[in-house]
Amino acid sequence: MALDPFDELLEALRCLPGVGARSAQRMALELLERDRDGGSRLARALEQAMQQIRRCRQCRNFTAETDCRICRDDRRDSSVICAVESPADVLAIEQATEFSGRYFVLLGKLSPLDGIGPDDLGLDLLEDRLARPGVKELIIATNTTVEGEATAYYLSEMADRHGVQVTRLAQGVPLGGELEFTDRSTLAHAFASRRPLSG
Repeated sequence: MALDPFDELLEALRCLPGVGARSAQRMALELLERDRDGGSRLARALEQAMQQIRRCRQCRNFTAETDCRICRDDRRDSSVICAVESPADVLAIEQATEFSGRYFVLLGKLSPLDGIGPDDLGLDLLEDRLARPGVKELIIATNTTVEGEATAYYLSEMADRHGVQVTRLAQGVPLGGELEFTDRSTLAHAFASRRPLSG
């Protein structure tokens, strides 16, 4: 038997991360009671996104075009590629920094236990880009998990084969953080990544 439209809406909202039964109910009631126009706009935007958004052929970020806006931007520095795990990482870097290079989105990290190998991350595409003339630097911006570190090592070996300089995002004590509350592995990374204080 088909679900009642209200129950179907609740179930659909629960597919979002972090949205449980109560959150879904609050969202549904808000849209139905106060913002039906907003709900209709949301439905149209979701439908359009699901049908039109795909992966950029160069960097694998989300786009409705063949190439994403970053890959199409001639002002970006194509000699520097930043490898990230997900499109969310691209958004974070774009919003927080003035990075002007290009990206490659891995869509995950190497994890043999989960059956995720180099082919699953599109590393053949990244290798093709690293082999192109003019690529000088690969910035590795994977997370500092065991899998992220293994992925970083694999990427650095790949870049070395093509004579491309490898850099890794600095890791350590967060801005505003206190040493006594910093976990041991973060503190160890901070010591290993220390640099001279200019001034």
